[in-house]
Amino acid sequence: MKILIVGHRGYIGPVAASHLANAMPYSEIHGIDANWFTTSGATPYPDSVFASQRKLDTRDLSVDDLAGFDAVVQLAAVSNDPIGKEFENATMSINSNAALHVAGLAKQAGVGRFVFASSCSMYGAGADGLRKETDTLNPLTAYARSKVATEEGLRKIAGGGLRTTSLRFATACGASPMLRLDLVLNDFVATALRTGKIEVLSDGSPWRPLIHVSDMARAIEWAIQRSGDDLVEVNVGCQDWTWQIGQLASDVAGVLGGVDVEINRNAAPDNRSYRVDFSKFQALAPDHQPQQDFAAAVNDLSDLVKVMDFAGSDVRQSRFIRLNILRGLVDAGQLDGELRWQ
Repeated sequence: MKILIVGHRGYIGPVAASHLANAMPYSEIHGIDANWFTTSGATPYPDSVFASQRKLDTRDLSVDDLAGFDAVVQLAAVSNDPIGKEFENATMSINSNAALHVAGLAKQAGVGRFVFASSCSMYGAGADGLRKETDTLNPLTAYARSKVATEEGLRKIAGGGLRTTSLRFATACGASPMLRLDLVLNDFVATALRTGKIEVLSDGSPWRPLIHVSDMARAIEWAIQRSGDDLVEVNVGCQDWTWQIGQLASDVAGVLGGVDVEINRNAAPDNRSYRVDFSKFQALAPDHQPQQDFAAAVNDLSDLVKVMDFAGSDVRQSRFIRLNILRGLVDAGQLDGELRWQ
């Protein structure tokens, strides 16, 4: 099977590619990426698993770029709420318009499988119960709205030979060669190690489901190979990895030891709070359920962060925060306001 990962040099890409190479040794994996980001420096990028890697903006793909592939995994995206707020036009252009462009090209090129990395953030404010795939969506940010728009578009493209899967992932976390520290668990581990404390900027009450990046890779493997309907939209994660943010901070501190937790009890309410029903994913993919152990995930992150070069800056001002990188590239004139290379 010939697989194209669009956005392969992001946080998920190298972990997904390595997993697919091991789980599907008969596959041939290729990557396309705009190449905004570099590795953490602590873990080498798995170049050897790729048959080819190309630098190309996902917005500029043509049908020829997708010809001959059996599956396309669409990971390329502006990756979180702060970036979406600062680069709102680019967020919709890349996360939705370009993703739908790629899906349409895939169908035109005769690709059989299209896997879209969607997000549970589409549920927005929904802490009063477990959100199911059929529930009303309540996106509160540009990032979440872009995911909703893509799923709406994919419903029109799916079928006719293109089996499409929207994986509504819980909040990502865990070690990766392209490590991000602007993800809640990763941030907690890194700041604990650098400062000896975890500062929770909210009042600690919001609910958030998490999923380890290696378990995201397992779900991608399932989506590539699954049988059944032409279109599946499914929440991906598990109840055991659902926390209130304050409790998550305490649990991280408990694993690491010797770490204080400070919660801003006077913070304005964070409406981005939701719990999610993962029963559909359990039914559809019983052999690809999350497997990661929480303590092991925290310790793996700890080992990685300890050897990373922060160049003297604190975690939230470092190059491991995606918004810092993009701001720097824009300020240097290397990217324009639409996040295109100049």
